[in-house]
Amino acid sequence: MMNKNIAILGTGSDVGKSIIAAAVCRILADRKESVAPFKSQNMSNNSGITPEGLEMGRAQIVQAEAARLSPHVDMNPILLKPTGEKQSQVILNGKVHGNHTAMDYHKNKEFYFKEACKAFDRLEKKYERVVLEGAGSCAEVNLMPNDIVNFAMAEYAGADVILVADIHRGGVFAQIIGTIQCLPQKYRDMIKGFIINRFRGDIALFDDGIEYIEQQTGKKVLGVLPWYTHFKIDAEDSVEIEKSNNFKEFQSDKPAVGIIKLPHIANFTDFHALSNINDIQTIFIDKPDHLSKFNAVIIPGSKNTREDLEWLMKNFKEPLEQYSQTKGHIFGICGGFQMLGEFVDDPEGLEGNPGFTRALGLLPIQTI
Repeated sequence: MMNKNIAILGTGSDVGKSIIAAAVCRILADRKESVAPFKSQNMSNNSGITPEGLEMGRAQIVQAEAARLSPHVDMNPILLKPTGEKQSQVILNGKVHGNHTAMDYHKNKEFYFKEACKAFDRLEKKYERVVLEGAGSCAEVNLMPNDIVNFAMAEYAGADVILVADIHRGGVFAQIIGTIQCLPQKYRDMIKGFIINRFRGDIALFDDGIEYIEQQTGKKVLGVLPWYTHFKIDAEDSVEIEKSNNFKEFQSDKPAVGIIKLPHIANFTDFHALSNINDIQTIFIDKPDHLSKFNAVIIPGSKNTREDLEWLMKNFKEPLEQYSQTKGHIFGICGGFQMLGEFVDDPEGLEGNPGFTRALGLLPIQTI
């Protein structure tokens, strides 16, 4: 590694980029180096608030803590919060900048990249080193010309790139070598080595694998990280809750909480604290078939309350009414609380299309 800045890019989503970037921040901070995290753009309905009351991605908040810093929106200047299949609310420098369709945002990528570069420049003036995190796969060939998170940002930062792959997913050789093959030569040259994440078993059995990767790519495997479950960073997307209605390990003698997985669920990682309680089991559900199994049901927050309410009314209205009549406990958080009321009225379309939607009517509240 020759350059002062480091970019942690990945072969795909959820391969461990956030955790490894946080680890690098802590290692450098422990060496008494002045270091800050940076991710130009996050897409997530999981966000956090800075001491100034501004909004940014949660991963960079944790990475700031790892660097022993207070989080600042310069560390994540652009946050996209999906409100529909093709629309997102854009948070720029911690404040709402507007709602954009995917095409609108695409047309304004040059503006947003410049804004991201300004934020990076402000960080670079304050800190000796910046640790950048990429997004998803860094080798999406159809998106690469307009990608403002991965190699374009690393190139602007003059950063050396470490490519992260997840062996637990299987196909780690294809992950790494396939990614390299999809990249133009100038981006291949920026990659200084690989980190293989979440290895189980005897590391000596992987020696041949390391040798094969290094022979095929001409680059070093910088490290192989062991399997871990004792810590995590809040996920950006809902990959971790894709498996809903999982009752395989359900224990009938143990209190259970069902969490309704709304299509535009927000801040679902808030439920990690609940799921970490040993005496409670939590299950995300998107079907009402087994409500009677739960001691309580939670309707979480949403980034498109009316659209998710319409989905809830179609799929859960009668089952939730029956559940409440049999002394079941129903909780609502943020948008979920609004859904428990009489109606939600969004005349200005702050979340999705303007309109009025009848709600569950379980509480005497009205949301306008």
